[in-house]
Amino acid sequence: MQTVGRFAPSPSGRMHLGNVLCALLAWLSARHQNGAFLLRIEDLDAMRCPRSYADLIMDDLRWLGLDWDGEVPYQSERAPIYEKYEQILREKGLLYPCFCSRAALHAASAPHLSDGRVLYAGTCRELTPAEIEEKRKKRAPATRVRVPDEIISFTDGVFGAYSENLAEECGDFIIRRSDGVFAYQLAVTVDDGLSGVTEVVRGSDLISSTPRQIWLYRLFGFEPPHFVHIPLLCDVDGRRLSKRDEDLDLGLLRERFTPEQVIGALAFAAHLTDRAEPASVRELVQDFDWSRIPRHELCLPPMFR
Repeated sequence: MQTVGRFAPSPSGRMHLGNVLCALLAWLSARHQNGAFLLRIEDLDAMRCPRSYADLIMDDLRWLGLDWDGEVPYQSERAPIYEKYEQILREKGLLYPCFCSRAALHAASAPHLSDGRVLYAGTCRELTPAEIEEKRKKRAPATRVRVPDEIISFTDGVFGAYSENLAEECGDFIIRRSDGVFAYQLAVTVDDGLSGVTEVVRGSDLISSTPRQIWLYRLFGFEPPHFVHIPLLCDVDGRRLSKRDEDLDLGLLRERFTPEQVIGALAFAAHLTDRAEPASVRELVQDFDWSRIPRHELCLPPMFR
């Protein structure tokens, strides 16, 4: 079976080096296996993700030498597709409206997990039809999916064995917001499944999303892909990069460095090379090896200070 990798950025701002590292490793892995590499724009919230940023992302990828296969789908244009899979969950009796406000979900009395995530308490799970009708008069509901008391396990390409009990460590999660926008968990599962993606490379901050997505894959009749979660990238002072802070974004970097300098520095930070020397993406393909990627956070070389 051919390997199909992908890069799926959210165009809420210019890519920073952490985003570029994810794209680079996903591209290297797919091309090393003589596979296909897809690009998808995750602009579910079109108000926060203007098309101009998507255009910049594609221009930056081309500048770096990272190509892709086929057309580029935009999630903002795929709502009718997501509705079909939402209906599958509804027909299975797994969906219910949730009227809880953000403030209520983050109240001190709500159960919190060790990483700070809020475990949904099931407040709206057993509302009667009359209660639902009454609450609809006051606010539009989000849509949640009921999860089973089931342990979902997988083997990550970097971090190894990972397990999570959906009921105890995830809880019923939102698949459609109250404004009608589909949530990430449903959209990414449907898109990867329909695209035939066999390998998902993304940041380790998303590893806790994987068990619920594997569960959705199975409900929808898709074969779950192989997941590889990469360590987060830090600047030279050990601070995690953030798109919100506009850290080392490609707009600034393209004024200071060549594509080969950026690629070489990222390859060095990821332990793919022994020196922070300029390199093209084509030069790195043949010797690419996931076993060289460490589990601890990655740090940029001093050239980015």
